[in-house]
Amino acid sequence: MLKSLFSGVSGLQSHQIAMDVEANNIANVNTVGFKYSRANFSDLLAQTRSIATAPQGKLGGKNPVQVGLGSTVSSMTRIFSQGSIQNSDKNTDVAIQGDGFFIISPDAGNTYKYTRDGDFKFDAGGNFVDNNGFIAQGWLRDTDTGKVDSTAPIKNINIAPGLTTPAHATDEVVLKANLNSGPHVKSFSHAYKIDDNGNVTDSNDHVVPSGDLGVLFNSNGDAFALKKDQGITLTVNGTDYDLQYDPADNSNDKFTTLKDLTDDIRDHITAASSTAKVTVTDQGKIKIDNSTAGGSDLDIKIKGYVDAANNVTENPRFTTTMSALAAVLPNTTGSISFSQDINAATHSSSIDIFDSLGTKHTLRSSFRKVSANKWSMTLTVPDPSEISATAPKNQQVGDITFNNDGSIAQYNPGSISFTANNGSKPFQTVKLSFGTPNKFDGMTSFDSDSATSGISQDGYTGGDLVGIRIDQSGTLIGSFSNGRSFGLAQIAMAKFTNNEGLSTEGGNVYIQTANSGDPIIGTAATAGRGFIQSSALEASNVDLSRALTQLIIIQRGFQANGKTITTSDQLLQTLIGLKQ
Repeated sequence: MLKSLFSGVSGLQSHQIAMDVEANNIANVNTVGFKYSRANFSDLLAQTRSIATAPQGKLGGKNPVQVGLGSTVSSMTRIFSQGSIQNSDKNTDVAIQGDGFFIISPDAGNTYKYTRDGDFKFDAGGNFVDNNGFIAQGWLRDTDTGKVDSTAPIKNINIAPGLTTPAHATDEVVLKANLNSGPHVKSFSHAYKIDDNGNVTDSNDHVVPSGDLGVLFNSNGDAFALKKDQGITLTVNGTDYDLQYDPADNSNDKFTTLKDLTDDIRDHITAASSTAKVTVTDQGKIKIDNSTAGGSDLDIKIKGYVDAANNVTENPRFTTTMSALAAVLPNTTGSISFSQDINAATHSSSIDIFDSLGTKHTLRSSFRKVSANKWSMTLTVPDPSEISATAPKNQQVGDITFNNDGSIAQYNPGSISFTANNGSKPFQTVKLSFGTPNKFDGMTSFDSDSATSGISQDGYTGGDLVGIRIDQSGTLIGSFSNGRSFGLAQIAMAKFTNNEGLSTEGGNVYIQTANSGDPIIGTAATAGRGFIQSSALEASNVDLSRALTQLIIIQRGFQANGKTITTSDQLLQTLIGLKQ
């Protein structure tokens, strides 16, 4: 019997298998995540007619005489080249760019299967499933730590329908701002008034530090920049009083603060007219009122203090501000004079903080310059909330000091104890993070406009889940109605030593085999695993131009093997004809 007949048959069988493989490739040209295969041919054992002989003497060696017995398909190779990434309109679609597989399970994580098809969705129970109903595997957010631990064992990804996030009380407020150290400011307010008890108060009658008058500003926002012993000469009914600035001494007619200066002027005015009153208005003006009957007429003159012998010169800005007080004030109704505005460099920032019930309360931080490198700090919350043990309980006063390079030196308080008095948890500690001493990571004091560059806090009210998006690491990020967003779960990915060793089960699913190696499970974009692109799917990597060309090659091979059989048949017919 002719061996060529059987060789032709084996060739037909081999090319038929190759045709089946190529037909399957073409059939899956639009299958998401499909990887095409190719059939690998090899020859069969050959019949040896004579063996090879070595050279002997003058006779050369001979090669073996062998006749091949046909071909077979020895293996199938699945080509895991990257398919093109196609954008979609579904935010739970995910594609892998690079190596790796999604992990899915048909039995709640007891067994795993693997796929490149990222057409996932949420079922009625909140399971993240593929089109087979297999649940994607990964890591879930720990409700205690609020984090997704990708080092823990993987489990079913499930996000409960109607998920809500509870309120979180504010633990920390972070403020980054510059407080203007320069001689001119745009952000300023009137100096605070002085009440009947001699206290300096703000518009809410809260007692505040008066501040060094040397760092206060005129109505144009220009600093007085008073030097020691500068001041004014106050003349009351012909008697001169030299009122001099001293940053360290407020005895006699020396003054440091606006309150000191007002007290000195009051002493001399009331000595001349007992019913006269000297106060500071809400507009930051010193006011002399000689309207109350029973006093005396007043003749007030003011000029800049000069002491040439001790090199004390006039401060024109301060003189101009104070000289408006000069007037003749008879002891009658309407006898009033005012200085010009005296202003303080100020800056304020506000942010909403949250209590344990998720109710928000506005925390206002107000800063007022009180000396060269020091600012007073007033923290205020709306009534009936409390942050202080002493009245007023909705206000806490502190200070912040800067180094001469503008970096923060220290601030106090470092935290507040917040009680909302609305049924929420009392004595809630809120850390104030205004910067690290001697660094520039928070509050600064440079010669530039006061401005807040950043303010944040970590509390929030309760909220409902309104949307989910997936980032490149495979983290499912939930967006809630309270404006918060955080990771709810993370998709796990598996990498194999030999992808071609995986076995397909249909439905775009692979399973592990003895030759694929064990899955190396981790997160996307790590340890050689590809990154994940959301709202996209990986198309089939079948190249139709290659596949159609391959069809022609297989067809010609099949035809040629068929010709081998028919030719062999004709030879047999000739052999049979010899008998006739």
